[in-house]
Amino acid sequence: MNKTLYLLWFSDIFILTGFGLATPIMAIFIKETIVGGTILAAGIASAIFLSVKALIQIPFSRYIDSHRDRVRWLWTGTFLIITVPIQYLYAKNVLAIYIAQIVYGIGAGLASSAWLSLWSTHLDKNHEGFEWSIYSATVGLGTGIAALIGGLLATFFGFSETIILMGFLSVIGFVILLFVEYKANNENLLNEKIDPMQYHKKHKLLHEPYHR
Repeated sequence: MNKTLYLLWFSDIFILTGFGLATPIMAIFIKETIVGGTILAAGIASAIFLSVKALIQIPFSRYIDSHRDRVRWLWTGTFLIITVPIQYLYAKNVLAIYIAQIVYGIGAGLASSAWLSLWSTHLDKNHEGFEWSIYSATVGLGTGIAALIGGLLATFFGFSETIILMGFLSVIGFVILLFVEYKANNENLLNEKIDPMQYHKKHKLLHEPYHR
């Protein structure tokens, strides 16, 4: 497994584990601490996140496939995601929660498209299934444990403390992504077999100043 895969993998462990802390408590948090909060409001909040993410992810993935700024969009989307715990912490009414879910959906839509593109292009040949399995198993295990811990923290310490830990873990995940170098955008191009007639064109492409 190469460096880029390790960074993407460890980042997701922290971010998804962090957000996994809120999985068992989100509906209760909204109902008991937010003005106007109900179980229905919690369902609407979840629907907002999933809908916004889907609406962003599908068209944005088309953009990602034809552009070289995947790392920058990964950073941008993840940064939006890590602001969500802060928004939860200071939310006083249902509208604030809905806005947080919109931000979360936009961030997840941008980040997931870029993340999947980078992960797919950096998989080691003949080890694709194993590397996907390692990722899926460890992230799934971490998220499952986080759900248990989140329930315990909320029960014995409170919602605020749980959300603070959620934010702390997600920030660590974001910092890990900062070590994904810009050159990761182009590693797959460098590894391709280049037609001699196209060499100078591709060489110029890889050395132009970085831009959107």
